[in-house]
Amino acid sequence: MTETFYRVGVIVNTQGLDGTVRVLPTTDFASERFAKKATLALFDASDKFVSTLTVTRAKAVKNLWHVKFDGFDTLNAVEKFKNFTLKISAENLGALPDGEFYYHEILGLDVYENDVKIGVIREILQPGANDVWVVARDGKKDLLLPYIPSVVLAVNLAEKRVEIEIPEGLDD
Repeated sequence: MTETFYRVGVIVNTQGLDGTVRVLPTTDFASERFAKKATLALFDASDKFVSTLTVTRAKAVKNLWHVKFDGFDTLNAVEKFKNFTLKISAENLGALPDGEFYYHEILGLDVYENDVKIGVIREILQPGANDVWVVARDGKKDLLLPYIPSVVLAVNLAEKRVEIEIPEGLDD
């Protein structure tokens, strides 16, 4: 399979006896990704494609989603899906407004302050009010950058470059 896929959730458990699963979303668009009739690709724990699934029912419950798939109507049918990943194809990503980015577009970008390379974005955390970009640096501990306008000044995907200004006290 040569198509590109992006993770939108992880099946963490089953829910009830009717084939419903509990999904931990890894997307900002959970209500769209798990909507009725949405098509998702199922990948096993070793990231091998297993099947294409169609959502028949989904409901947000606290920080999880309870999702039911067409043709999977028993606990036994979905039990093996624990720790499997749900993904969408690249063609189903959709466009974002200016100034917004998908995580896969940000990961791996070079980070500069005053034309001096600081490091590379290796991870994005979601602790609360705003995302935090983890910047891996040579010979130094990772820098945790809040994704706010006063810190992240510009993102240039074409040049794979992020311009930042590190606030005083952030890099102590």
